[in-house]
Amino acid sequence: MSAAAAEVQGGELGDGRAGSSPAAGAQRSGEQRPQEEELRERSVGGRAEDTAAGTRSPKPGHLQPQDSQVYTATQLPFINKKENSDKTHPLTLDWAFGINPAVPVFSLVDEDRLAVLYSCSHVAVIYDHTSNSQHLLQGHCSPISCLCVSEDRRWIVTADKGQESLVIIWDSYTGIPVRTLFESHPEGGVAALALSKDSKYLGTVGAGAVQRVCIWDWTNETEGPECQVEIHPEHGFQNHITFNTTDSFQLVSNSEGHVLFYTWVSTTFSKVVGPISQSTFFSSGVQACSVSLAGNVVLWDVVEGSAADKNREMQATKLITLQNDGISALTLCDSFIVTGDVNGHVKFYDESFKLINWYSEFNLDPISSISFSKEITSSSSVRNQEDCSLNNQPLIKRNFVLSTVSAALVHVNVQGSVAQSLLKEHVESLDAVACHPKHPLVAMGGHSGLLKVWDYEKKTVVFSRVFNTDKQIQCMAYDPQGFYLALGFASGTVQILDACTLQQEQEESFQYSLECITHLTFSHDSSYLATADSGKAVTVFQLCKKGGQHPIQDLMFGVQLDSTQPRLLSLGMDCKLVEYDLQNSRKDELLILSLDRIEQSAHPTCMAWYPPLTTEHFLLIASDHYKLKMFNVTTKMCRKTLLGPTYGSPLKKMLILLPCKDKDPSSRYMAYITKDKVGVQILPLDGNPYKSSALICHSMGVSSMDCSYDGRYIFTAGGIDKTVFSWEISLLALEAAASLGGQDMIPFYTLLEGGRDGELFRVMEDFFYYCQLRNQGSDSMETRQVSTHIPLTEVPFIVRALGFYPTEQELEDMQNEVKFSCYAETGNYVTDIDLEDFIKLYINHRPAFLELGVPDESGQPAVSREELLEFLQNRGNFISYQLTDSELLLESELPLNITMDTFASDILGFPGASLEDSPEGSSSSSFPSEVSVEQD
Repeated sequence: MSAAAAEVQGGELGDGRAGSSPAAGAQRSGEQRPQEEELRERSVGGRAEDTAAGTRSPKPGHLQPQDSQVYTATQLPFINKKENSDKTHPLTLDWAFGINPAVPVFSLVDEDRLAVLYSCSHVAVIYDHTSNSQHLLQGHCSPISCLCVSEDRRWIVTADKGQESLVIIWDSYTGIPVRTLFESHPEGGVAALALSKDSKYLGTVGAGAVQRVCIWDWTNETEGPECQVEIHPEHGFQNHITFNTTDSFQLVSNSEGHVLFYTWVSTTFSKVVGPISQSTFFSSGVQACSVSLAGNVVLWDVVEGSAADKNREMQATKLITLQNDGISALTLCDSFIVTGDVNGHVKFYDESFKLINWYSEFNLDPISSISFSKEITSSSSVRNQEDCSLNNQPLIKRNFVLSTVSAALVHVNVQGSVAQSLLKEHVESLDAVACHPKHPLVAMGGHSGLLKVWDYEKKTVVFSRVFNTDKQIQCMAYDPQGFYLALGFASGTVQILDACTLQQEQEESFQYSLECITHLTFSHDSSYLATADSGKAVTVFQLCKKGGQHPIQDLMFGVQLDSTQPRLLSLGMDCKLVEYDLQNSRKDELLILSLDRIEQSAHPTCMAWYPPLTTEHFLLIASDHYKLKMFNVTTKMCRKTLLGPTYGSPLKKMLILLPCKDKDPSSRYMAYITKDKVGVQILPLDGNPYKSSALICHSMGVSSMDCSYDGRYIFTAGGIDKTVFSWEISLLALEAAASLGGQDMIPFYTLLEGGRDGELFRVMEDFFYYCQLRNQGSDSMETRQVSTHIPLTEVPFIVRALGFYPTEQELEDMQNEVKFSCYAETGNYVTDIDLEDFIKLYINHRPAFLELGVPDESGQPAVSREELLEFLQNRGNFISYQLTDSELLLESELPLNITMDTFASDILGFPGASLEDSPEGSSSSSFPSEVSVEQD
């Protein structure tokens, strides 16, 4: 396989005939196969084989064709959500709100319905406009970068640019993935792809620094491509590729400045062309053309005398100034060349570039893609359409779908030139989502100023409003009664809308901040609205605002235990939990009722009111150390520390789901989001990892989350991917998955290195016995009283012996957790602990993931001298500034970078300390986050 380029340096084509300049000399593996060779399909549970002319018998031992869903499907399915009522996963993607305008849209229209294909973050969506339903193709972990479909619309190909990039071929009739190409372009994913006309070959263009073009025969079992070629970086980033419609072994790709033909050489001439947008072959397969954003067309033709050669030579024969406006989309329809431009116009040309017809009355934004129906409209439907030429021939016979750069999707019916809007979605970051407290409504807004309210059961838009371009919606919240919808804008403005009309009751907006509004929350009686902004300020309407010192992590209202008065709390990055005195505050002065430091070294991330599952009432706070802490709502004492969900990143937000009407009221659940995942958790919390389940919701990051009023759906907003996903919750599936993890102590044993039969468990048993000896006296001659319990005062010695060195405050929290565990019910303290409870205590309190510093030349984590001094003075039981009177001397004695070995042997003076000597199960395999110093 070889390629040559028509170079556009600075927008100009070079002079003269170009010589042979193959980008690489890769050869085709095997001879050319006849195009009518049968397609082999991979289906769920086996493989079926099909041909254009019929079928052939499957090989012995293979699935029979009649058993394959792919084999027996004949058309796009009618999508019925009720068919899969028995959910097998705790979270199931129910609906995708949004569209990626950078990826082309394709028409899947057939005789019975109007269906289109588009991408939404990492999901491909088959949207049936006729039945208002979606079929979601899920398989990618990164946002889909390109799509293509076969000419008969049977096969769909999706690809992404993620770290573990995939290319997936789907059967559009069933939604089943029939082939997956792993690591097709590990250097950066896929930038463009195309299917040959017979659907047999797939062409892909890599997105790496050095791009590769690969040709795959995806219908056979070979793992690698049939052939591949590297593209020299000087040819520009190739972002579009297409096959010759008459010869599957000829392709053309282009960047903004270069057009590459495979497997022949191009020639050029000197003219100003402008940035190339797309290229394609003519229906004859002999000529090709490229269009530019300057409105020009470059016509390519076979060099005279080379048509009989296998590697025919191409040259640019003509430059046509087709129009003054830039051409942004190019495709073929039957014998017509179809263009879409930056003015939203669609024009049809014959292969002599004579204008046949155009559509300019739709008032669209720049067009990004055009896709035609595979079905030909009946002749009676186009009897009134005539072209603009003297031949007076019938015009276009296929309906088509347009997508624009503003995330609009339009279907054009050629009968009467009717344009029907299918979708109009957010074109900028979509960060805000909120669910109505009493009705199946979800509101979503983004930086484009578009606000939409959907009925998520009927999947219809019930209200919408567009704000000015400077009004970027950042967050929103309904009041508990559902009468008002509060919006927080990036400009610092707050607006309160009528939830039904989306109109303001007053003309003015509230502008008490110049910083972006990040949080909004109403009190339970709707008498207060509190906001937090990126300027570290909390504002309460209609009271006042007061500045803080650190970014606000979370903000929420509650209710006083002894009254119905609201209480307002904020959680800061400075590890402070602030409660405000709403009753005694007055205009221009918001009073603070209490301020409590809740963390030493971890940073809190979010909080929620823990449901009343016990006699004691708790406030639940998550941290970036993957811990969940329960604080008494009155004393603010930490009563319990638990291992939280560990899915790659800490929790960003958590919501307690309302109890289900048909379930036990003591059965409660929590929804949460992390950096890129959404999950559900069974309550009460105990640290059992099997009681939690999560999956990727937005691979580029999730911005916010809300739950429906009935607890059936979770809605997540993806921010920069301009998408909101609706997730249906299956509590039965969640409970079933938790039961598979085992009962009682079995899930906790799996969290110990080596499990129940491992060395760490045996060491714990030994330490328990040693503690009993120590407590009874090592020199005692009396008969030993062997017990399953040890005094609570022995816990610090055991955890340190196991290599876990908590601070004094953390040790106090551990002992208080056991000491007060039954106090609310019995009024008595617990003074001892058994082995099983100690294992739970150890697992929940030890660091989940803790590694400070960056790897040095030897690969060991290391921190700088400045960082170490900062840790010692500000983290954990910190060393006060007065303890380091000779600070300059101390700095001079410390090395510039400190590893674990250096810290243990040279600073702490442990003899023979090294990383390799750390005991199994120890958390000291990484640099400790705090150093405890006891002052006499």
